[in-house]
Amino acid sequence: MVFAMPTFSAHDGTDLAYHVFGAGTPVICLPGGPMQDSVYLGELGGLSAHRQLIMLDPRGTGESAIPEDAGSYRCDRLVDDVEALREHLDLDRLDLLGHSAGTNLAVLYAARHPDRVGRLALITPSAYAVGIAITGETRLEIARLRKGEPWFAAAFAALEALVAGNAADGGRQAIDPFFYGRWDAAAQAHQAAQDDHRNLEAAARFGAEGAFDPDATRAALAAFTAPVLLVAGEVDLNSPPSAVAEFAALFPNAELVVQPEAGHFPWLDDADRFVATTAAFFG
Repeated sequence: MVFAMPTFSAHDGTDLAYHVFGAGTPVICLPGGPMQDSVYLGELGGLSAHRQLIMLDPRGTGESAIPEDAGSYRCDRLVDDVEALREHLDLDRLDLLGHSAGTNLAVLYAARHPDRVGRLALITPSAYAVGIAITGETRLEIARLRKGEPWFAAAFAALEALVAGNAADGGRQAIDPFFYGRWDAAAQAHQAAQDDHRNLEAAARFGAEGAFDPDATRAALAAFTAPVLLVAGEVDLNSPPSAVAEFAALFPNAELVVQPEAGHFPWLDDADRFVATTAAFFG
């Protein structure tokens, strides 16, 4: 149940919105995209039964206002929005969860404000902020795990073309089944519902020059002692388990969980397993 859609003012005066699910100690949730609103996260498979979820709509998405300065969409500058939300909620420390591209923002926040983070969960993370590269062959290897699926041949051909730099029109849509553990009606509806929920101008600026300094971020994370959970999907070609394991190794106090038969949205593929993992971590 949604209890409220409150707003707060970012440090530059932009009005930002967040959605509240559940009750108890809050977990701040940062959506991916990049620069997509938080609707697609739902209630993270029912995690809201265990902790209050504060779902931020990043500036320029969902119910949040479009900023005057489009340069403020850059990932490192979004750290200030998370800090403004912490101040607004009057939290001395916050528990933080990022999904996909949102994990870049989560780790930049942790690197800049390590004493403000109690626990950090990175769900099928993107690794641009820490400079981990994922090769096309690694993605193809993960994709081949799905070769028994009825949709595999067409989707794999489109993926091969993308990896080779020969993407045809509709190529990105053709690989959508690879992002879900099951390409069933629920997955197809979830994918279709994401249309028009992403700010494309903001997404183009999210990783602009200056957004990331992987060496500095890695150094900061090596000194980040709070507990960290990284969840990978076994068949997620966006965030392959091998890359997530490399990411986990950057932290002194990290736990890696590979969810079986899960894609990029593990709370959809097996909600009970996902919630058991994340609820145990957040306590």
